[in-house]
Amino acid sequence: MAPVLSRSLASAAVAAVPYTASFSIKNTGKSTRGFPRSAFLPRNGLKNSFSRSGLEWKLERRQSSVVVRCEAAAVAEKEAPQADGETYEYQAEVSRLMDLIVHSLYSHKEVFLRELVSNASDALDKLRFLSVTEPALLGDAGELAIRIKSDPDNGTITITDSGIGMTKEELIDCLGTIAQSGTSRFLKALKENKDLGADNSLIGQFGVGFYSAFLVAEKVVVTTKSPRSDKQYSWEAAADSSSYVIREETDPNNFLSRGTQITLYLREDDKYEYTEPAKILNLVKNYSQFVSFPIYTWKENSRTIEVEEEEEPKEGEEVPEGEKKMTKKTKTEKYWDWELANETKPIWMRSPKEVEKDQYQEFYKKTFNEFLDPLAHTHFTTEGEVEFRSVLYIPGMAPLNNEDVINPKTKNIRLYVKRVFISDDFDGELFPRYLSFVKGVVDSNDLPLNVSREILQESRIVRIMRKRLVRKTFDMIQDLSESENKEDYKKFWENFGKFMKLGCIEDTGNHKRLVPLLRFFSSKSEEEGISLDEYVENMGEKQNAIFYLATDSLKSAKSAPFLERLLQKGIEVLYLIDPIDEVAIQNLQTYKEKKFVDISKEDLELGDEDEVDERETKQEYNLLCDWIKQQLGDKVAKVQVSKRLSSSPCVLVSGKFGWSANMERLMKAQTLGDTTSLEFMRGRRILEINTDHPIVKDLNAACKNEPESTDAKRAVELLYDTALISSGFTPDSPAELGNKIYEMMAMALGGRWGRSEEGDEEVAEDASQDSVVSEVIEASEVRTESDPWSE
Repeated sequence: MAPVLSRSLASAAVAAVPYTASFSIKNTGKSTRGFPRSAFLPRNGLKNSFSRSGLEWKLERRQSSVVVRCEAAAVAEKEAPQADGETYEYQAEVSRLMDLIVHSLYSHKEVFLRELVSNASDALDKLRFLSVTEPALLGDAGELAIRIKSDPDNGTITITDSGIGMTKEELIDCLGTIAQSGTSRFLKALKENKDLGADNSLIGQFGVGFYSAFLVAEKVVVTTKSPRSDKQYSWEAAADSSSYVIREETDPNNFLSRGTQITLYLREDDKYEYTEPAKILNLVKNYSQFVSFPIYTWKENSRTIEVEEEEEPKEGEEVPEGEKKMTKKTKTEKYWDWELANETKPIWMRSPKEVEKDQYQEFYKKTFNEFLDPLAHTHFTTEGEVEFRSVLYIPGMAPLNNEDVINPKTKNIRLYVKRVFISDDFDGELFPRYLSFVKGVVDSNDLPLNVSREILQESRIVRIMRKRLVRKTFDMIQDLSESENKEDYKKFWENFGKFMKLGCIEDTGNHKRLVPLLRFFSSKSEEEGISLDEYVENMGEKQNAIFYLATDSLKSAKSAPFLERLLQKGIEVLYLIDPIDEVAIQNLQTYKEKKFVDISKEDLELGDEDEVDERETKQEYNLLCDWIKQQLGDKVAKVQVSKRLSSSPCVLVSGKFGWSANMERLMKAQTLGDTTSLEFMRGRRILEINTDHPIVKDLNAACKNEPESTDAKRAVELLYDTALISSGFTPDSPAELGNKIYEMMAMALGGRWGRSEEGDEEVAEDASQDSVVSEVIEASEVRTESDPWSE
C-alpha cells in the first residue's frame, strides 16, 4: 500500500490528512493512535518535513487538518543538474532552398525585372555615394544608367548598369550566399560611420531579389567589373543546380568599363512573352517608372528618309546609253535604338510649392490612364513615427461599375517603396471601403513588407498610415466643399455622395468629419442639396429636432401626407430619396445635440400643441377610433387622432421601433432577404385620422347613428387601403383593392349621365306614344344610307 499512497500523493501534489486530538508529534509525548498508519509515514511521527520514496514532503497545520505538500520539483533539480549541451548550426539543402525562393516566394513572374532593376539602381546609388570621397571610381564609363535589351531570336534578356560592380570576393559573398544582402550590409556600414551618414534611397533589404531571375530563366550569367579591380569576372548558374561557376573574363569583346551585366537565358514557356520589347517597356513603366536613374530599353522604331532611285523610262522613251535618270522618293526605314522608358518624374518627391496644377493633372492622367481632370488633389509629407509621401486625387467621375462601390479591392492606390512600385492590390489596408474611389500614390522608405515585397503586412505602422491617409482625404474633401466654385462640390456629391453615406454606416469614429460633408434635398431646397449645418441654422426657436422623410423619389416626398402640418408651420423636412439614406441617418442619431426624427412614425411632437384642445378632440372622436379599429381588426395596432394632417383624411404611420414604409419596401426587394423577419421587423401600423376632413366627420356620424351600415364599413376598408398606398406601403392584394375602387365608382356614378340599361327601351317606346320627347342619339348610332355596316 505504501507505493500506492506515495503515487497518489505525488500526482495530487497536495493531500489533506485529518487532524484529531489523539494525534501528536513525538516530542509532546502524546499518542498517535488516531492517525492512519502506513509505511509512507515516518515511524517517529510527523515533523515539519520528511523524505519518502525519493520525494521531499512538507507539513502545514491548518484549523482542522494537516496539509502534506510535495516538493518534487526541487528534488528533481538537485538530483539532475543541467548538463552542458553541444551547439550545432542549421544545415540547408541548397537546391531545395533555391526551389522555395523561386517558386514559393513570388506570386507573379514579372516581378523578376523589378528586382533586377532595383539591384542595378542600388549599384548606381552606391557608386554615386562612394564617388563623393573617391572621385576616381567614376572614371570614363559615361552616365549612370540602366539598359535593358531583349533578343527574341536567342531568347535572352540583358540588363546592364554602369554601377559599382563587384570583385571576385564580392561575387562569392553576395551571389553565392543566399539571403546575404549587399545593400543591407552597405547601409549598416554607413550607419556605423556617422560622419558619412546613410543613404535612404537604397532599395535592397533581404538578399533574395537576384534569385527571382530564375522565375523565368533556366540559366543566368553575370558579368561584372569593379573600378577597384583590374580584372573582370563572370558568374554563371543554372536554375536546377546547387552550384555556380566563377571565371575570369578574357574575351575583349565582352569587357565592361564598369558595372554589371546580367544575361537571362529564358525558359521555353517564357521566351516569347518576355522577349517582346513592348512587354519589357510596360514592365519598366509599371514597376520602375520612378527609379532615380534613367532606364533605356532596346526598341524598334521607324523613320522617314529620302532616297534616290533610278526612274524607269516611260513607254516609247529612248534613254541614251550611260545616262540614268534619278528621282528622289521618301521611304520608311526601321531601326533599333535605345529609348528612355522612365520619363515621368515622381512629383511626390518634390515640394508642393514647386509643382503646378497642370503638372498634378498630367501626372494623374498618365499614372491612372484617365482622360478627365481630377476634381481635387492633395500633396503632403508625414513625419514622425511613420514617414511617407503621398499625392491623393478625387477622380472627375465615379466608377461606372457599381461593384466597385461594394468591393474594397481596387487598384486606385499605388504603393511605392523608395520609388519602386510594390503593389496596387489592397483589401482595405490603406483606405476604408467608402473611400475606395480615392486614387493616388504612397511612397515610404520603411514599410513593413514581406520578403517578396508584394504584400503589406498588418502592423501598427500600417494602421497609423491608414489613419493619416483618411484624415488627409477628409481635409481635401472639406476644402472642396468650402471652395468658391460650388459646382465642383456639387459634381463631387453627384458622383461620390453614396460613398460618404456608406461611411456614416461603417465608420462611426469619423462621424464628426463625415456629417458636415453630407447633402440632402429638403422641403425648402428642392433643387439643390443643403448641409446639416445649413438646416440647423434655419431651424426655428421652438424646433428641437431634425425632421426627415424617407421615400423612393423627390416627387413622392413632396406629395406625402406626412408633410402637411409641418409645411403649414414652416418647419423644414429633409428628403431622403436614396436607398442608403435612411440607414445612414439612423446611424448618426444626433447632430449638434439635435435628434433625427422620422415624421412617418408615431408620437410626432411639433412642440406647439394645445393640450386642452387635443384632449377634447380625442374625447369627441374616441368612439369613432374604437369603431374603426373594430372594423380593421389586426391590420392596425390602434386608431388615433392625427397631429400631422391638414388636408388628407387619414394616414398610416409606423411604430416607433419598427421599419418605416420605405425601409419595408427596400427589405422586400432584397434578393437574398429573409422573408421570415419581415413580419417581426415590420412593427406596428397606426391609422391616424384628420378630424377636420368631411369623410372623417361622415364616418363619425355613421358610427353614432348607424354603426352596422354596410356602406360605412366598406368606406372604412377603402379608407385604410388608400392610406396604405398614400403612406408608401404596398397593399397585400392590389386586385382586391381595385375591385373596391370600382364598386365605389359605380355607386358614385350610377345613372348620372342618363345611362340606359336593359329593358329601358320598352319603357321608352311607351313613353314616346304618350308625349313627344327629345331623343338623344349617340354618335355611334348615326349611319348614312350608304353605310356598308348597316346590313
